Amino acid sequence: MKKIIASLLLGLSLLGASLGAQAQTPAAAPAAASAAAEAKPEAAAPAAAVVGAPAAAAAASAPVANKGDTAWMMVSTILVILMVVPGLALFYGGLVRSKNMLSVLMQIMVTFSMIVVLWLIYGYSLAFTEGGAFIGGFDRLFMKGIWDNAAGTFANAATFSKGVVIPEIVFAAFQATFAGITCCLIVGAFAERIKFSAVLLFMALWFTFSYAPMAHMVWFWMGPDVYTGKEVVDAMNAKAGYIWQSGALDFAGGTVVHINAAVAGLVGAYMAGKRIGYGKEAMAPHSLTLTMVGAALLWVGWFGFNAGSALEANGFAALAFINTLGAAAAAVLAWCLGEALMRGKASMLGAASGCVAGLVAITPAAGNVGIGGGLVIGFVAGLACLWGVHGLKKLLGADDSLDVFGVHGVGGIVGALLTGVFNSPALGGPGYVADWVTASMVTTADYSIVSQVWIQAKAVLITIVWSGVVSIVAYKVVDLTLGLRVNEEDEREGLDITAHGETAYNR
Repeated sequence: MKKIIASLLLGLSLLGASLGAQAQTPAAAPAAASAAAEAKPEAAAPAAAVVGAPAAAAAASAPVANKGDTAWMMVSTILVILMVVPGLALFYGGLVRSKNMLSVLMQIMVTFSMIVVLWLIYGYSLAFTEGGAFIGGFDRLFMKGIWDNAAGTFANAATFSKGVVIPEIVFAAFQATFAGITCCLIVGAFAERIKFSAVLLFMALWFTFSYAPMAHMVWFWMGPDVYTGKEVVDAMNAKAGYIWQSGALDFAGGTVVHINAAVAGLVGAYMAGKRIGYGKEAMAPHSLTLTMVGAALLWVGWFGFNAGSALEANGFAALAFINTLGAAAAAVLAWCLGEALMRGKASMLGAASGCVAGLVAITPAAGNVGIGGGLVIGFVAGLACLWGVHGLKKLLGADDSLDVFGVHGVGGIVGALLTGVFNSPALGGPGYVADWVTASMVTTADYSIVSQVWIQAKAVLITIVWSGVVSIVAYKVVDLTLGLRVNEEDEREGLDITAHGETAYNR
């Protein structure tokens, strides 16, 4: 326990050392870009890729939050929590050997809890307040300013429609779950061999220097209400996150969540080394039943993850909802088909993995593509991720225990790139650009698939490099301070007993 506490203190001290000199910026409440007003539910703007940014409406004229939107966002937040605990925990837990079941459950539950706390202390502020192109400021440190003393009410966060808001505390809670699940995804790459204290220290460092900056770069913008005239457009755009300024589309986290976590996992698999007996001893999943239950919970929770990213209970939430349903189903079929062609039979593990692959790939596209595009993205992702966990894994030569990169990395990249393709109106996508000055939608008649895919590819490359560099440094710090791996004797006995003093199954 002393080591764990020391780890957390070290992570916070590093934060202070690197960011303490940054000047504070004027307070701003987060907002998000929903693509279009409810009056035009069929039109989705490139801004729909964003999930949050600050609203600048004066408190005196601030609109009242709609109860329906607020209720939907609270339900969505609960659904994302369902994805992590118990969804991801059971999905990963069933895939490891029985002697390590509880260690995986502990790493996910405690990591999620720690990240939520760090999010409320400083992470939310770094991600969703005005600062620079790469990181925010400290205006919401310890969530200060959430209660508006002058107005005697809670601060509001803008959505994607002008004049439409939700309580900022709801937005902050929703985004906290995103940060939590992203860090928990990494656990699967180095499962069965990492010290519990090392996991927590790494997560604190990586969350601070990779997740928060990526969330800011991709999702932070000034919100629709600040676009009061054409003369302010360039100035407001310049205050947005670096990747958002480029026009990259990421509705719910293809780059921020999946590629970001997958790269960190792959780096961890390399730096931790292979499990003892890897490639020589049987390391089959101990309970595919639990894995299937976990996958099902992930699918249910993912509706909050994707549809909730519209930030309003409107047509775009419905579009993201149906695309989440269709893409996952298509990926299940594609993975089963691929397995049948490869080895003559489809497996339960394959079906569960295909489901997650489809969910990963549709994440950046959910509100940015039509239903047909969503089905294609899911099907392609099913086949691509099947290759990712077999062919690519062999090429990379890393012991990525639960195929984090093969599913989340490959699926995230496929989804991010194909978002640029199927956003095109010619392929059934919205293909719209939001005119935030007039609060209207402008059809992009000359939509260029090549140009948008190139923008998407640059966002993917930035994410890979950023997460890769931060991960290498963070793992090295952990290794030098606490050590990454348990000793050989403990690894052979299993982390349930050696790290936590209990077993998942008493016989």
